[in-house]
Amino acid sequence: MLERLGHTVEFPLEQTCCGQMHWNSGFPDEALPLARRFVRVFAESEVVVSPSASCVGMVREQFARLAEQAGDDDLAADAAALAPRVFELTELLVDELGIEDVGASFPHRVTYHPTCHGLRGLGLGDRPLRLLRAVRGIELVELPDAEECCGFGGSFAVKNAGVSGAMLADKLRCIGETGAEVCAAADNSCLLHIGGGLSRLGAGTRTLHLAEILAATGGDGA
Repeated sequence: MLERLGHTVEFPLEQTCCGQMHWNSGFPDEALPLARRFVRVFAESEVVVSPSASCVGMVREQFARLAEQAGDDDLAADAAALAPRVFELTELLVDELGIEDVGASFPHRVTYHPTCHGLRGLGLGDRPLRLLRAVRGIELVELPDAEECCGFGGSFAVKNAGVSGAMLADKLRCIGETGAEVCAAADNSCLLHIGGGLSRLGAGTRTLHLAEILAATGGDGA
């Protein structure tokens, strides 16, 4: 999709996890080398874009705390230099490039789940919805109680499985009420959680990342 818009996209094969899983689970020593690797791999990049609000939040907000906690002045300086160039996909499109219509076509009934990291962490607001509304052929339906968490929350879903499952059940009920063919979101972690629940129910709704819809141009979409 970005190449279709005229941009040169590089995917450094050296990149690995940003370290968020380790940091959030209380293992800063394990997160530290991953953060160092991230800033080294992307140091010369003009712009770094991620289709994950949670990863962007880690790089922009938590790398500085990680560096401070470790007493790593070099990482602190490198992270501070890189952070202003790191964007979540919808931020890049709407705010930096000034684009809402990316030339996508997706003739399906779609509902959108705003993820917690995007909604509350990065404050993405209606940027994802503005991009979806511009997609040709789409039937975008409002998700009831859209701002309620899906219950994933990373390790929360493992450590608090009962509560997580109850939250997921509420989200699945709301998705079912829309009659949507597709539930879209901008974080794969939420999509994994919701998609698993939909599959176990035998529901006729599939999950897709927002980027997959924006990349679709064919008659039947993705």
